Amino acid sequence: MTQRVELATVMDRFAVDGLVTEYAVAVDDGDWEAYRRLFAPDGRADYRSAGGIEGDADEVAGWLARSMELFAMRQHLIVNRQLLFGVLDQDSGDTARVRADYINPMRLAGQDGTSTAPDFVCGGRYVFRLVRTDLGWRLREVVVQEKWRRMPPPRQEPSAG
Repeated sequence: MTQRVELATVMDRFAVDGLVTEYAVAVDDGDWEAYRRLFAPDGRADYRSAGGIEGDADEVAGWLARSMELFAMRQHLIVNRQLLFGVLDQDSGDTARVRADYINPMRLAGQDGTSTAPDFVCGGRYVFRLVRTDLGWRLREVVVQEKWRRMPPPRQEPSAG
């Protein structure tokens, strides 16, 4: 492998890693326009394993915008990233696949504000499929594979004395 090819590969790795980070930040910040811009024109997302929907980026961004109103704080972390590059016959450019684990603590909206501890935590694995476009790397597919979740305990009603 030449130094030029090695440098290009390193640059692609940084770009793909940056895109995955931008994805997490867009979801956590509720920036749905930024979320939409991360996807290729044919990009899709599948949140069904977490109780969500599967659809194109615009449909899923709308669903996320409504769903995430429940949570005043979101901070999901995407770790253990495994990256593979490839070129597929049906693609006009380079492709990549990232498998990465996530943990997502969230704080329910409407709480008293005295605690910053998350009420809801879930974790699992993402599979990102990316394609190089004229605008750079973009998401072609995001699949969420939720493996676990911890919900807040049921609220106890005060007992009538």
